[in-house]
Amino acid sequence: MFHILDLSILSVFGVANHFAPGSYQVDVVSMTGGLIRSQSGVGIDTIPFSDQHYDTVIVGSTPGLPAPAPDMVQRLQVAARSARRIASICTGAFILAEAGVLDGRSVTTHWGFADALARRFPRIQVEPDKIFVRDGHVWSSAGMTACIDLVLGLIEADLGHAITKQICKIMVLYHRRSGGQSQFSVLAEIDPKKERIRRVLTFIKDNLREPLSIQQLADQVNWSARHFSRAFQAETGLTPAKAIEKLRVEAAQALIESGHTSAARIADQTGFGDDERMRRAFLRVLGVPPQKFVRASRSVKLDVGR
Repeated sequence: MFHILDLSILSVFGVANHFAPGSYQVDVVSMTGGLIRSQSGVGIDTIPFSDQHYDTVIVGSTPGLPAPAPDMVQRLQVAARSARRIASICTGAFILAEAGVLDGRSVTTHWGFADALARRFPRIQVEPDKIFVRDGHVWSSAGMTACIDLVLGLIEADLGHAITKQICKIMVLYHRRSGGQSQFSVLAEIDPKKERIRRVLTFIKDNLREPLSIQQLADQVNWSARHFSRAFQAETGLTPAKAIEKLRVEAAQALIESGHTSAARIADQTGFGDDERMRRAFLRVLGVPPQKFVRASRSVKLDVGR
């Protein structure tokens, strides 16, 4: 059983063939061949996963943690030795890990399973906040729609930046989503029930360069500063200052990962004022300085260019 959303990558390859005809021939395979049903009940016809040569092997995800059969593990080990590259979507990382393909590699998976992957396979370097990771010829993606980001990365490595941008324009996709998986958990963590508090959070996110005093925020919902502070913390579990800091760190991290490397400029654009205040905020919120993300961003760009 598989997540039907993984099949969205077929559309991306199809659109790539529109701009670069004949670039991809995609086979959907399974160990047995035949009709395989997804978690949603919709099935797809597959062909047997043979020992033929594959240029690229992409292992899909399963509901929950997979337990691959020995014959699948063996077949993947053979495929990994001959394929130009091999990739996993979401929990598919557990299947590749079982086959030993990920040993010594940096990989990612759905944030909810990252700790389990790291515990079960200690020889893997798990990057829990990445949308997708490339380590040499091994690629991996986070959960759900991150499979599309992964495939866009594969296509860009094959066909270049210009065609990938055309694909994204046709499919109404982000070329490179800013930020990591945490962008989908931070606001969910803050997510309040009251519409007024949600309105304030939107105002904060849209005005990070502003001083954002308590009074300024309270004025957005016509409350006194004292009442606003109490209501905000009761709804979100955070003080307004801590929520602002988290959102500023998130915005700064997104700028870094999209290619901005001037710490002073990023600090100014996200309301920190100076790079030292930004560095201290990164340490409080993420436990690492912004320079780590700058180095990681440069590493990814160099790797994709090889």
